[in-house]
Amino acid sequence: MRQSKNKKREVTAALYVRLSRDDNLEGDSYSIGNQKKLLTKIAKEKGYTNLLIFCDDGISGVTMERPDYIRMIEAIEDNKVSAVFVKDLSRLGRNYIEVGKLTEEFLPEYDIRLVAVSDNIDTAEGENELAPIKNLFNEWYARDISKKRRISNKIKGNAGEPMGLPPYGYMKNPDGSKSWVVDEEAAAVVRRIFSLTLEGLGSHQIADILASERILTPINYWLSKGINRGGKKSMPNPYYWRSSVIIKMLEKQEYCGDLVNFKTYSKSYKNKRRIINDRENWVVFKNVHEPIVDRSVWETIQERRNRKTRKKQKADGEKNMFSGLLVCADCGSNLGYHFNQSNPEIEYFNCSGYNKGKRKTCNSTHYIRVDFLEKVVLGEIRRLTKLATQYESEFAKIVMGHSIKAAEQERQLKQKELHTLNARNDELDNLFEHIYEDNVSGKISDDRFAKLSVKYESEQKEITARIKDLETELDTEKSKAVTADMFMASVRKYTRARKLTPRMLNELIEKIEVHQSEKIDGKTVQQLTIHYNCIGNIEIPDLEKLPENNVSVHTRQGVDVHFAACAS
Repeated sequence: MRQSKNKKREVTAALYVRLSRDDNLEGDSYSIGNQKKLLTKIAKEKGYTNLLIFCDDGISGVTMERPDYIRMIEAIEDNKVSAVFVKDLSRLGRNYIEVGKLTEEFLPEYDIRLVAVSDNIDTAEGENELAPIKNLFNEWYARDISKKRRISNKIKGNAGEPMGLPPYGYMKNPDGSKSWVVDEEAAAVVRRIFSLTLEGLGSHQIADILASERILTPINYWLSKGINRGGKKSMPNPYYWRSSVIIKMLEKQEYCGDLVNFKTYSKSYKNKRRIINDRENWVVFKNVHEPIVDRSVWETIQERRNRKTRKKQKADGEKNMFSGLLVCADCGSNLGYHFNQSNPEIEYFNCSGYNKGKRKTCNSTHYIRVDFLEKVVLGEIRRLTKLATQYESEFAKIVMGHSIKAAEQERQLKQKELHTLNARNDELDNLFEHIYEDNVSGKISDDRFAKLSVKYESEQKEITARIKDLETELDTEKSKAVTADMFMASVRKYTRARKLTPRMLNELIEKIEVHQSEKIDGKTVQQLTIHYNCIGNIEIPDLEKLPENNVSVHTRQGVDVHFAACAS
């Protein structure tokens, strides 16, 4: 422990405040302004007259790399403060290990008093044994929030809601909706870049032209409009265009009017670094907003840029809408898209795990024609929509897995139990305080205190575990109800569908398992197992007036292949 006789240090306290978007759920008490008011009041009451405020606004507590948090640590190391005040321990961070090191090792080493107001922690009044537990719960909270956000983002992204900020050339709709509108000033630059590319100029040449014409780079353009979009802003020349920026713009399918979601992902809630997602995992919605460049122009440029990999694409340079949805029912590998080199009209998929070499992982090709797929999947979706409209109650039961009434009754029972347990948990906290005070005052012996503590602690541990389980179960039920409702709404949108579209596939289907075709009663039959979003594989009952999906396609081998529905 380090001590100092610095009088100014003894009356100097660091007030650390932090707010991220996750904390908006906690209410106004967590606002930056209210945190400052509260901590200033408490610090002055405890005799600190020189207050240094450190503020990280809009930064998650998962990371410890926060500008003002680092500044506060440096002030402690420089022997400038003698105390740290926070609203609660979660303000310091939601990383159990790092916050534990801070509170149990670093701050005591520099003889720093820690006051966490809402957690009733003041190290000047003795150690708080619940502090490590609170740190652990803070990390669990961060993990839970991250999980819920991922689920929410998946639902929104699959429903066609933009998952990122609009690219250069677009801006958020001023009407407050989540749609994009064209930013004409920037869009003119985008059109110029595509036009120069069609003329045969390379990315370096285009970058030089834009620089010579003193056209602001995207980052600096946004800054000139008062928009902070992140990225490196310290470049001395605001007109210096990198060729990599040009290349990325040329690749953006959004300029055709399409919305592309899930282009990137993060591995962990603790690691915010974005990783490029495989294209097969992207979700594309066509013609969502006003295009900046004609689709034919964009496709022509992609074809030019991807001549080396053209065999993996359709004849027009676009991937098939089933790409990324098909998996082998036997080995689990994705099915790869191909087309006949001599006749591009013949499109098909086969198992990527099948080859004739030593690395063969699947024993069959699982060959399936695209035209066969389209007929089968459209037929199954039409059967599903008919079930949803004509047999609504049966459909709801299938989707939910049980009746809505029963689910609501179960939810109410769990909610009541949760309320009771929370009340008992609070009661146990009070009992802990009372027996501690009675022990200190001599009303109960140390032995009696130890026995009661063990008893209450054991009960509270069981209650805490049950509370967590109940909260998880209620969240799951809520999520199930929400996603099921969304799925049913999506199904009803396509009651009159006569053609299969990428959007229809993205909204309704998670994946399709393709089985190897086989001979049954002299006929070649191929089975498909369709897994729908949110609910998985469901069996469509053989209800009256609900026709079977009879599909037969004449293949290139001259064989009639028939579809057989798979039971769930």
